[in-house]
Amino acid sequence: MKQFLPISRADMQAQGIEQLDFVYVIGDAYVDHPSFGHAIISRILQANGFSVGIISQPDWKNPDSISILGEPKIGFIVTGGNMDSMVNHYSVSKKRRQKDAFTPGGIMGRRPDYATVVYCNLIRRTYKHTPLIIGGLEASLRRLGHYDYWSNKVKRSILLDSGADLLLYGMGERSIVAVAEGLRSGIDIKDLTYIDGTVYKAKDPDSVYDGITLPSYEEICASKESYAHSFYTQYCNTDPFTAKRLIEPYPNKCYVVQNPPSKPLTTSEMDAVYALPYMRTYHPSYEEAGGVPAIEEVKFSLVSNRGCYGGCSFCALTFHQGRIIQTRSHESILNEAKQMVWEPDFKGYIHDVGGPTANFRGPSCDKQLTRGVCKNRQCLFPSPCPNLKVDHSDYLSLLRELRVLPNVKKVFIRSGIRFDYLICDKDKTFFRELCEHHVSGQLKVAPEHISDSVLSLMGKPPVAVYNKFREEYKKINERIGKKQYLVPYLMSSHPGSTLKEAVELAEYLRDLGYMPEQVQDFYPTPSTISTCMYYTGLDPRTMKKVYVTNNPHEKAMQRALIQYRNPKNYDLVYEALHLAHRTDLIGFEPKCLIRPKHSGQQNRNYQNHGRNNGTGASHPKKRKAIRNVHKKKQK
Repeated sequence: MKQFLPISRADMQAQGIEQLDFVYVIGDAYVDHPSFGHAIISRILQANGFSVGIISQPDWKNPDSISILGEPKIGFIVTGGNMDSMVNHYSVSKKRRQKDAFTPGGIMGRRPDYATVVYCNLIRRTYKHTPLIIGGLEASLRRLGHYDYWSNKVKRSILLDSGADLLLYGMGERSIVAVAEGLRSGIDIKDLTYIDGTVYKAKDPDSVYDGITLPSYEEICASKESYAHSFYTQYCNTDPFTAKRLIEPYPNKCYVVQNPPSKPLTTSEMDAVYALPYMRTYHPSYEEAGGVPAIEEVKFSLVSNRGCYGGCSFCALTFHQGRIIQTRSHESILNEAKQMVWEPDFKGYIHDVGGPTANFRGPSCDKQLTRGVCKNRQCLFPSPCPNLKVDHSDYLSLLRELRVLPNVKKVFIRSGIRFDYLICDKDKTFFRELCEHHVSGQLKVAPEHISDSVLSLMGKPPVAVYNKFREEYKKINERIGKKQYLVPYLMSSHPGSTLKEAVELAEYLRDLGYMPEQVQDFYPTPSTISTCMYYTGLDPRTMKKVYVTNNPHEKAMQRALIQYRNPKNYDLVYEALHLAHRTDLIGFEPKCLIRPKHSGQQNRNYQNHGRNNGTGASHPKKRKAIRNVHKKKQK
């Protein structure tokens, strides 16, 4: 009979466990669903004969909260949660968020800042010598010296700040089993230095073979050039087939050593992971608080793959999951779907079928599974590699099988379509069926920007590719008789974007007749190429200088330009156009973005705009010609 893992001594007694092998301390609520890293790792350990108990969101101000399950036989495992705790807590403007979707009832404040470090220090106050292992996204992206946006400084490897013995990075199924079996066999954790996908501390760098010595921690703190060199060396050593060991020196003859990443899981291994006996929901103790909001996004979604070879500079996936695509079989996915469709609260809609990028269903080329990915070349950027395999047939077949399951009304794709990959497919069957069956009025895609200079720094294709995709999308929908729209995700203030490029984006949106409801400022999360640019002002790939804005007012202007029609943004847009020397866009001509200041016409225009959006004045509309609305051209 399936059951949750123990969260109390009473649970341990009921399950016949006197002492646990592992106690797993997590920053999220306990959700036993394969979309949550702690669920996968705990069930993997259980499947390999280890008992595991869960301490979820302990009170970090109370040492007793960490001992409620007693001392484990083998060790503690700690993860900050499915998100970096600082991203979870703060917006890009460093304002405290109001809701934590990974906490019962969505309540904010149930975990500390830098949760992994705090939990480990809490454990060490009581259990001085028990093996302590850290993992998850927060540990993975902070595994070596890294720029921390929230403190605005270069921080040490989280392995040192946490006091942990061992760090597991990336997808940890292989590494956690190897570590657990090593410890069970009696090997001291300090001697577990040979396992792929781990980071450990060493006193003698000569003991590390086949290693690359990175600039020291003192060097990367003192020199941004050294930091950029170090980061890019790390970035180029994220492939399990070609990566070298990395050695980062610290004061007092301390060295942090990163082993190469774990090998990708085979399809059968992926299938086994998702076949484990998950309860597929949150722990029942959270019902009184209203459950855990994060489950709503994933409960009726299906993970079909891992990894991404898209190569976006602002994304940490390469650093965490790698570029090689790992996939589940159709049988595995369909078996999970067949369970899902009979759940009482299933309404007929599968919310997503995908992974980091939904339409990636295999390695980008044949050589990757034996020789790894190219170190200095991307698969899609700046243009598709000649060796790129473009084939949607397998994904299309999977979607067709899901569509005909009983109780299924619609199968959506929310995790994102890589449009530049899709447009490369000469066979338009998938594109047509995407529009016919898997879009509900709007398809969300991520061009991110329209300036080719900014797109180049983002690792995204030129705007011409997006324009081609947009036209093809329009043609297909016309053929099938549907009125469906594209919703582009756009980013402001990315490194390389000046007010000039922000104005170009505003003009592009004007010509489309579109104003996005939301705009995301660039967020310097740990361990991305773009974050390296933000901190150093250098593109680590070329070491060329990059324009970076960290001025809140300029960021506000760039964001306002994207939403130039919003009356609340008028003053910011007006100032930005003056600073960019684009006052030609202030006036009454059709190509103008805003009307002149202190004009009655301008005032009426914005009053009407506000009223039409339910936000403002009741001044009657008198002259339609002066309204600041650029409608899409009719062809």
